[in-house]
Amino acid sequence: MELTLKGIKNNGEWQKAEIELPAYDVRKIIEKTIEAPRWVHFGIGNIFRIFIGGIADSLLEQGELDRGLTCVESFDYDIVDKICIPFDNLALSVILNGDGTQDKRVLGSFAEVVKAKSDDKKAWNRLKEIFSSKDLQIISFTITEKGYQLRKTNGDLFKISEDDIANGPEKVIGTMAIVTAMLFERFLKNAAPIALVSMDNCSQNGIKLREPIIEIAYEWFKRGFVTEEFVAYVKDDKKVSFPWTMIDKITPRPSKKVADTLEALGVKNMQPVITLKKTYIAPFVNAENPQYLVVEDNFPNGRPRFETAGIYMVDRDTVNKSERMKVSACLNPIHTALGPYGCMLGYDLFSDEIRDPDMHKLAEIIGYKEGMDVTPDPVVLSPKDFLDECMNNRFPNPYLGDTCLRLCTDVSQGLGVRFGVTINSYVKKYGDAKKLIGIPIAIAGWLRYLLGVDDKGDSYELAPDPMAEECIKRISSIKVGRPETMKDQLKWILSNKNLFLANLYETGIGEKIEEIFKEEISGLGAVRATVRKYLT
Repeated sequence: MELTLKGIKNNGEWQKAEIELPAYDVRKIIEKTIEAPRWVHFGIGNIFRIFIGGIADSLLEQGELDRGLTCVESFDYDIVDKICIPFDNLALSVILNGDGTQDKRVLGSFAEVVKAKSDDKKAWNRLKEIFSSKDLQIISFTITEKGYQLRKTNGDLFKISEDDIANGPEKVIGTMAIVTAMLFERFLKNAAPIALVSMDNCSQNGIKLREPIIEIAYEWFKRGFVTEEFVAYVKDDKKVSFPWTMIDKITPRPSKKVADTLEALGVKNMQPVITLKKTYIAPFVNAENPQYLVVEDNFPNGRPRFETAGIYMVDRDTVNKSERMKVSACLNPIHTALGPYGCMLGYDLFSDEIRDPDMHKLAEIIGYKEGMDVTPDPVVLSPKDFLDECMNNRFPNPYLGDTCLRLCTDVSQGLGVRFGVTINSYVKKYGDAKKLIGIPIAIAGWLRYLLGVDDKGDSYELAPDPMAEECIKRISSIKVGRPETMKDQLKWILSNKNLFLANLYETGIGEKIEEIFKEEISGLGAVRATVRKYLT
């Protein structure tokens, strides 16, 4: 069996393998999408393919959508060449249930794939055509939090941002500049309204998307590339809206075991690949079954009936509370706390680590005690029910294959919302954050993890993180087994408001974190012993 438009015509083989096929005519969907695009998405990695692609697939099945997704890649073009084109843009969704069963389905909602390259005239002109369509209602994004950033933590522009601002709309490279250039094209052609929807897992993601686009537009205006009217267009919420969202679906990187299972069923060429940009991706995507998407209902050019696909359409305040519940209390803080400890304690899978009594207790304290104490109730979702589902069903799922190392990826980018929000809430409620213990243990653990030596004294590879190099440089003189080498190396990190949204010494927990960290570097087995000591 081949995962291609021709290959899925052989219904019998797919049915025998218990893999569902689209009930809609994929070719007709493709034709209509190319003729009049309605929904464009930037960032075509794993979470997009199984979650957003799955939503579109459901809407197509129900007749709520009559065309598919226009998929745009602005960073890792290998995904287009190695994963999209060879499989006619089809993808295979594999849901990993907690009882060991799998639900497999071919998704045909990815109608067109475009590389966003200003130096590729054909692709660039096609992108302009797409953005000029009056039918276009939505531009959504899963590009990770760092994809929205124009500046370094010290406030200086990245070199790519400097170049994009200096070169203007026709010679851009960065995603935010590409999107701004396409909005300018839309403005010139018809100035039709549009919704730009970040679906990335970060706090107030609508603001994170809006601010760089407006900044680039204004900088281009100052340099004469665009008009003042265009700046007014992107700033007008009735013309260009930036709805906030909360998204949640644990999506580990593709599993070789799943690839082998699919190939044993007869599906060809399912093995994962690693792109030049270090994306680990496959023709299939494996993920858990639970998923949540809460969206601010602000779409000036209309939208599909998302509600029929299980999406919560609400006001901004409800999105903010839902995101706060998930990112600052119930899920992400636990991932961020336990990921580094899992690496240091010798765990590969998070599902194994969460069964460790010490780690389970740390998760409970961070979630049920510290997070819940200051988390508002979004009403549409119950915080306690959400956390119960995470602790009892989602986290322990042994078939999900989520690794501790994956949970360490880009940790520095999420410390503020995952821990800083709760820390600041404690300061506001109690005058300081000295009541906290789980979060200080978590932050100390992340710093100890950066030393790259586990609790047995063996070294390990760190996960990618844009701030890792700077932080490691600051603490490089600290040696495991020699606590006397710790002086004031943590001061720069723990006082960094860009990292934590607060100076942790001013909140009352900086010294506590230093104390925990110093005990964790005291020798072999000290990580486990220190965590256990502070938890009790």
